Amino acid sequence: MSIELLNQKKGPEISKYIYGQFSEHLGHGIYGSLYVGNNSDIPNVNGMRSDVVDALKQIHVPVLRWPGGLFADTYHWQDGIGPKDTRKKIVNTNWGDVTEDNSFGTHEYFELLRQLGADAYINANIGSGTVQEMAEWVEYMTMAGESPMSKLRQKNGRQDPWKLKFFGIGNESWGGGGNMRPEYYSDVYRQYQTFLPQYDKDHPIYKVACGPNEADYNWTDTVMKLAGQYLDGISLHYYTLPTGKWGWDKGDATDFPEDQWQSTMVRAKHMDELITKHSTIMDHYDPDHKVDLIIDEWGTWYDVTEGTNPGFLQQQNTIRDAMVAAITLNIFHKHADRVHMANIAQMVNVLQAMILTKGDKMIKTPTYYVFNMYQKHMDAELVEGVGDVPENVTYTASQKNGQLTISITNYDLTDEKTVDFTEANAYNQIESATILTGEEMDAHNTFENPDVVKEAKFEGATLVDGKLLLELPAKSVVTITLK
Repeated sequence: MSIELLNQKKGPEISKYIYGQFSEHLGHGIYGSLYVGNNSDIPNVNGMRSDVVDALKQIHVPVLRWPGGLFADTYHWQDGIGPKDTRKKIVNTNWGDVTEDNSFGTHEYFELLRQLGADAYINANIGSGTVQEMAEWVEYMTMAGESPMSKLRQKNGRQDPWKLKFFGIGNESWGGGGNMRPEYYSDVYRQYQTFLPQYDKDHPIYKVACGPNEADYNWTDTVMKLAGQYLDGISLHYYTLPTGKWGWDKGDATDFPEDQWQSTMVRAKHMDELITKHSTIMDHYDPDHKVDLIIDEWGTWYDVTEGTNPGFLQQQNTIRDAMVAAITLNIFHKHADRVHMANIAQMVNVLQAMILTKGDKMIKTPTYYVFNMYQKHMDAELVEGVGDVPENVTYTASQKNGQLTISITNYDLTDEKTVDFTEANAYNQIESATILTGEEMDAHNTFENPDVVKEAKFEGATLVDGKLLLELPAKSVVTITLK
């Protein structure tokens, strides 16, 4: 099978924000994993767990969405500021009915961002909050001059304002965020964005509206029609479920039959259809592509690990998840002219996580390694290709800084695939080649065996006269960089 890469043709830029992450107050997604507190025996810097932060810094997390998720619409930000011993304790009714002590709040979030080198993406509470509460939170975070909220921030130890890059107005407002109709939500969005203060006129806060759940095309049409002129981005949520069923029979993370491998791949590829159809609706109201599509929740969702709190959404992460990550990122690249940001759910210990922790132990998941292997695509120019692609193979290509990077996935369970790429002979040397694969379809890392699935040097590539030949093992993700 031969593919011609059109590397002389100008393509759209693949936004680095496509590699965004999401951390909600959910299970062990923050406490004990990202945040352990200053007095923990686990090594930390200002309460942020050092081994986890160091691992995340290696993949250059560009943006972190917080505090939810469903939790956002029960979160009142003033509960999470000031001395920790006086912060209000609440019950997390969305996730496990456990006590939330609010020891991780606004100041801790921005400290985590500082250590990661990531931008802020905060979701406002419009489900149980008020316009005033939202406006005062933004004032607290971003006001440089003297005001009631800036003085409160300074009293709590932060003199200078923070940079707030992205701001979500509503989360899943069609469901747990309020069970709103799209017409009603559009009016609520218009109201809230009116009172969103913009203290830095040179760097206005980017406003994200709550978009549809999966294939709810009417929601997209209505919000774009009624509120499109007031927003910068509109979100989309889609989770890959092997069985296609919500509830307690979504499928097991490790003990699954071959047909669930296949169904998982089919459902992962459905992202392409969703983006295409929602983008077509957006094109009708926004032909100049001024409004971005933001996929701020995506990933695999299985039955929870046996013996864990059902509300904590803890699951293992296998080579199957690596296939889903690669397939999905390739789709995002394909739609780089419309998709500006995406946030996998979630960063640590929840759903399709980068990292799993247990006490003072930490492991990197197969999904983590895919994000690591794809880094050179960040802010690179998409390179289109034409030609035949083998069955069960997907790829993406980009160029930046005199390099051409190709990432290709063979998600066939058993068969090796041979693929060759040709380009305009601008690149004549393989600079690096890595592979991620697993012997079994449920291959995964554990705390006892943390390196079952990890990157390795790829030996199955040859480059001669602008023609790159690849021999791809089954169940593999490969990234090649040419120069």
